[in-house]
Amino acid sequence: MARTNRSATMGRLHSTARLARTALAARLLAHGFYAGQDQIMLALDREDGQTPGQLAMRIGVRPPTITKTINRLQTQGFLEKKASETDARQAHIFLTDTGREAIRDIEKSVRKTEKQAFKGLDKKDQKSLVKLLARIESNLSDVSLPVGDDEDDSDV
Repeated sequence: MARTNRSATMGRLHSTARLARTALAARLLAHGFYAGQDQIMLALDREDGQTPGQLAMRIGVRPPTITKTINRLQTQGFLEKKASETDARQAHIFLTDTGREAIRDIEKSVRKTEKQAFKGLDKKDQKSLVKLLARIESNLSDVSLPVGDDEDDSDV
């Protein structure tokens, strides 16, 4: 693929990801959630009572970021912190009843965004897209390549 085509493809990939995040963020905001809060809520819905460190690792953010977001969600009444029974230095995060009720709104927002994004794509197209994106993700996750690699990319 020529360099200009790759650049255009990467530009399209960036644009698509940004538009998907923006569309979901707008839907979530209508329910009182800010970007990123949904990920914490859904992670706790899957496994309630995680520590901030576990949550940070699970959703791929730094602990200071997760702490701020947890505090905001707690202020909003969606989460509560409880001291660990085995380690007083550690806290565990739980959904409140209000938080559990909000999960439906988050899931509905995600489904609507998915429906909008995949409009006009049949199952075969979606399956191909998933495979292609998984390949790109794998390529970008390859830590064996040094940053600034000058490898000849003419055959890519």
